[in-house]
Amino acid sequence: MKKKIRVFILLLCSVLAVTLLFGCSSKTANDTPGAGTQQSEAPPSAGESTTPARVLRVGMECDFPPHNWTQLQDSDFAVAMPDGTYADGYDVQIAKIITDKLGWELQVAKIDWDGLSPSLTSNKIDLIIAGMTDTEERRMAIDFTDIYWSSDLVIVVMKDGPYADAVSLKDFTGAKITAQMDTLHYDLVDMIPDVQKQQAMSDFPTMLMSLSSGKIDGYVAERPAAISAEVANAKVTFIEFEGDNGFGEEMPVSIGLRQNEDELKRQINEVLAGITVQQRQKLMEEAVSRQPLQG
Repeated sequence: MKKKIRVFILLLCSVLAVTLLFGCSSKTANDTPGAGTQQSEAPPSAGESTTPARVLRVGMECDFPPHNWTQLQDSDFAVAMPDGTYADGYDVQIAKIITDKLGWELQVAKIDWDGLSPSLTSNKIDLIIAGMTDTEERRMAIDFTDIYWSSDLVIVVMKDGPYADAVSLKDFTGAKITAQMDTLHYDLVDMIPDVQKQQAMSDFPTMLMSLSSGKIDGYVAERPAAISAEVANAKVTFIEFEGDNGFGEEMPVSIGLRQNEDELKRQINEVLAGITVQQRQKLMEEAVSRQPLQG
């Protein structure tokens, strides 16, 4: 009996030895890191997102310096557009701050002024950042954020023209004055006594050209746009008004967005609240000094 037990034990040990031998030899070079195989990419860390950044499509004229303009060269401030050109200006910098804070990607769409609201309501863009004033009429179609810029209104005139020394709206009595179409600026032209209100024009370059050619005597603009006109054409200046001599209070501008987008509105307003008055002024001054128009 003892002999049988010893034989059984020997057989059992042999089986265990063979099992261990095959178990060790079954681990090939492919199972060893760095042994002739490429390591698979590490999975994203717990805080790393694999979801693409949301694209925020912002519409603007890209023809309204210093708020926004088109340029051919890239820069640290510019944003590339689909046609190979670049957008820059105060509005572009505000849009960049918003998308940077929210972790989104900025896409600028160049759209004529009268096409901005229709493009927003038809979902071709997500925001309008183009120096647009929040009005009751516009709120019938779109919504607005808090103010992101505010400026007084002036009248751009020729330096050697008959209105270069004007100090009040009364001094423009009988003058041929206009403003950009579909803007509050154009409505305010009626405040000038006996004004010869001219047809509204599509954009600021057109108004500047009309002023230079003598077709009009002046046009209403915000102060930064008037400063840009001086940069673009050394023969023009602008008339500022003190107290009750002008159009009244400053003209604020806001960001347009679709109605009922309350969460997006809240997020943008939160970002705007973090931009101080001093920062806004600095951004505008830098935009004025950087604009490509010279003359």
